Formats: sequence, structure tokens, C-alpha cells
Amino acid sequence: MHKRIDRYIRESEYFIHETKKSVVSRFLIVAAIVVLYFSFVSIKYGTEDGLLITFLSWSFFVFCTPVADAGFLLDFPVRMITKVRMIYSEIMVWTVAFGLNAYALTFNPSIYRKTLVLDLFRTILLNPFPFWGIIIISAVGTFISIYFGDELIDVAKHKERKKYLKHRGRHRIVIMLFICAVTLFLYHYLLTQLGIEIF
Repeated sequence: MHKRIDRYIRESEYFIHETKKSVVSRFLIVAAIVVLYFSFVSIKYGTEDGLLITFLSWSFFVFCTPVADAGFLLDFPVRMITKVRMIYSEIMVWTVAFGLNAYALTFNPSIYRKTLVLDLFRTILLNPFPFWGIIIISAVGTFISIYFGDELIDVAKHKERKKYLKHRGRHRIVIMLFICAVTLFLYHYLLTQLGIEIF
């Protein structure tokens, strides 16, 4: 039985195809980062708060980055097990992230004060204009990158990635817009923390 599983893993397309190997590597790196982060915040704040801080930090990266690495933590295993395309499971990821923040903002808003990332996230969530622009730009970038991620699993070699080659320019524009939006947000946040008003 053990030999059969060993052989299956060695012969799996996820360990043979260059595109799928890069997907597996990316998943393992993201999973390791989340586990290490959870360990750190659990030691500092306790297991219960550590778990919530980890989930909320994960949701920050779902909502506020134009790549799908945070959502990929759920998307990839769902794709492997059910064959459902990651573009659809990412909708579930955003729904879960929304629910987590609705719960935390309602029942435990002080949790956002525990880390700088969550404090920044709270500022974005509570100021729809103009900061939800970051979430909108991130959503566009995330779903484009998930579109590329599905293609990585569909093909065996990087040179076969026609969707990526066709649309990567659009994704780069979205990332540039995201960088501009985040720069403006951080500038505003810093001035607010220092008590400086421009207008």
C-alpha cells in the first residue's frame, strides 16, 4: 500500500509537469508562511486570539493584494480534490473573508488593534471612500491571477500558457494602479497617525 502511494506521488502530474510543480511550490510556501505566522501570533496573544488574528490577516491579503496567493491556500486544494476551477472557488474565498470581517467588526473590533496589518485593514474597511478602491483594484488583479493559475494547472509547460501571454500586460497595469492606490493610502494613514491635516 505504501509503495503504491509512493509511486502515485512520483508519477503524479503535479510532480512531473513544470507548470504544476510551480503551483505546488507556491502552495507549500504560502502554507508554511501561514503556519509560521499563526505560531508567532499564538505565542504572543494566545491560541484563540492568534487564530482570529491569523484568519483576519489572511483576509487582509485576500482583499488587499492584486494577486491570489492568500485565496490560493484554499483554491488549490479544492481544485485538486473536486476539479472545480479556482476562479469559482475564489468567489467562496471572498465570501468567507467577508464573513470573518463582518464577525470581527461586530463582536471583536479591538482585535484589529493588535497588529499593524490589521490596523491598516480596519482603516480600509471603515472608510469606503476612497479606500475601497484598493479592494476593487485587488479584486480585479486577484481574479486575473486566478485565471492564470487555472491555466497553469491545465497545461504542462510554461510556453503553452496562451492566456497568460495574452493578458499579462493587463495584469501589470492593475498592479501599477494598486501600487499607486496603496502609496496614497499609506501616505494618508501616516499623516493621520501623526495628526497632520492637509485639507
